[in-house]
Amino acid sequence: MMKNIGISKIREVVMIRQFKIIVEKHPDGYVAYPLGLKGVVVGEGDTYEEALADAKSAIRFHIETFGRGVIEDETPVLEAFVAEAGVVV
Repeated sequence: MMKNIGISKIREVVMIRQFKIIVEKHPDGYVAYPLGLKGVVVGEGDTYEEALADAKSAIRFHIETFGRGVIEDETPVLEAFVAEAGVVV
């Protein structure tokens, strides 16, 4: 028998947005940053997975703090490439 305790369910709309995230391996760990956001958002960790999780957390915090206007909707990143090029310095 079910009791009615008078609590109504609240439905929360959750939107998932895909971001391209660059993950770099350095001698002392990993650094990750997303493409397609205004401002600076960086994650770090001892492993690839930690850096990626930290970057995702930083993206959520950045959007919660500064609003959805930080998402660059006008020119979404379709693909990201990494190239190595020699430059005279």
